[in-house]
Amino acid sequence: MRSDRYWKKNCIAWVAEDDEIWWWPDIQHQYYWPPGICREETLEAFQEVYKMLGYEVCQGDVLEEGFQKIAIYTNSNKVPTHVARQLPTGKWTSKLGSLEDIEHNNLQRLTGNPGYGEVAYIMKKSIPV
Repeated sequence: MRSDRYWKKNCIAWVAEDDEIWWWPDIQHQYYWPPGICREETLEAFQEVYKMLGYEVCQGDVLEEGFQKIAIYTNSNKVPTHVARQLPTGKWTSKLGSLEDIEHNNLQRLTGNPGYGEVAYIMKKSIPV
């Protein structure tokens, strides 16, 4: 589904539920990156961003009542490439760069697609039930 009002944000912002700006840890500061988090394209930096938002590393992508989960993808060099968020239905949602927002039944649907890589970490945070 194309959402024109969301063209400004990428997958990182989509998962953080920021409707306004593109998030990326570029060293030129062209994009937003949370203050205090190292501006590096590393798994550790991405984990820190989501820890700041209340997520913690967990095991498994199965839907858990009372939690919202995210998945961080990396390429073969362990550089973050994509982030997806679990919906209350158990399906996942992704923002494909400046393109459309999609839903997928599982995390493997994006695995193997050029540019997305493999799921490196699942994180979750508590949400009101």
